[in-house]
Amino acid sequence: MSLCVGSIGNDLVTSKRKNIFLLPEKRNIGVVFQDYAVWPHMTVYENVYYPLKKRKVPKDEAHKQAVSAIEQVEMSMFLKRLPYQLSGGQQQRVALARALLSSKQLIMLDEPLCNLDANLREEMRFEIKELQRKTGITIIYVTHDQEVALAISDRMAVLDGSGRIRQIGSPENMYKDPIDSFVFKFLGLSNFISLEVRGNKLFVVGSGSNFPYPVPRNIKANNLFAACRPRDVELTRNGELKGKILRAIFLGNIYEYRVLLGNNEIRVQQDSYKAFQNGLLKQGDICGIEFKNIRYYEEA
Repeated sequence: MSLCVGSIGNDLVTSKRKNIFLLPEKRNIGVVFQDYAVWPHMTVYENVYYPLKKRKVPKDEAHKQAVSAIEQVEMSMFLKRLPYQLSGGQQQRVALARALLSSKQLIMLDEPLCNLDANLREEMRFEIKELQRKTGITIIYVTHDQEVALAISDRMAVLDGSGRIRQIGSPENMYKDPIDSFVFKFLGLSNFISLEVRGNKLFVVGSGSNFPYPVPRNIKANNLFAACRPRDVELTRNGELKGKILRAIFLGNIYEYRVLLGNNEIRVQQDSYKAFQNGLLKQGDICGIEFKNIRYYEEA
C-alpha cells in the first residue's frame, strides 16, 4: 500500500494529490544502522562533523554542535580515535551522535544493538532511552526483540510479516490487552491450548478433560485456543485438570517445566524459591494445572 500523504513535523514530504515526493536524502532523518556504518577512515570527531559539513553549517557552529553531540553520547575522550580503535558499543555511540546532528525531528534506529553482546545491549538500550528524554527528538526504533521494545518505548506498533499494523499502544496496555493471537505471541513467551466447545462447557482437545473455566462470550467457533504466559500457570499435587511432566529444568531463579496437557505441550515457569517450598516435580509426574490468567482466541 502506497503512502498518500505524509509529513515529518510541519514538513510535507509526500502527497499524491499535490504531486509531492521529497527524496529520502532530503527529509533530514537521522539513521542508525545495525552494523554501525561509521566511516573507517574518519576519526570520531570527523564522523560526527560530516553531516554538518554536508549541510554547509559555518565551521565554528558546526564544531560546537559536533562536540556537544559527542559529549551527549559520552565519547569526548575518543575524539581522535578511528573506528577500529573502538569497541562495538563505542562505534554505536558515534553513529548515534552523527544521527543527532542529521535531524532535530526524527531519528530511525534499525536493530542498532543486535551486533553487541548481551551486557552492552542492556546498557545501550537505556542510554538510548535517556538520550531521547534529554533531547526530545522522536526516535523510531525498529526491532524484533520484544524485551527491548517493551523496555524503551513510550508507544509501540506491532507489524506482521506483510507489513500490516496489528496494534498500536503503550507497552503496558499492549502487553495486558493484546488485540489478537499474533500480538500475544510477539510480546512474550506464550502457551496456546486447543479447546473445543460442547454445549456450555470447554474441553481440552486430545484428552477429553473438562477445562474448568467459563465459556467466553461472543465466541462463534466450536474450536478455540486458551492463551497464557508461562508465569500464569500453577502446578499442584492435586487439581481437576491433570497434566504430565515431560521435563523439569532448573534455570537458577526459575524452574521451568514442560507439561503435556491433551495434545498440547505447555511451558510453565515458577519462582525457584516457591518451587522448593512446594516440592519439586520431576519427569513423569502427574500434576494438577491451574491458570491465573487466560485469554481466548479463535486462532493460534
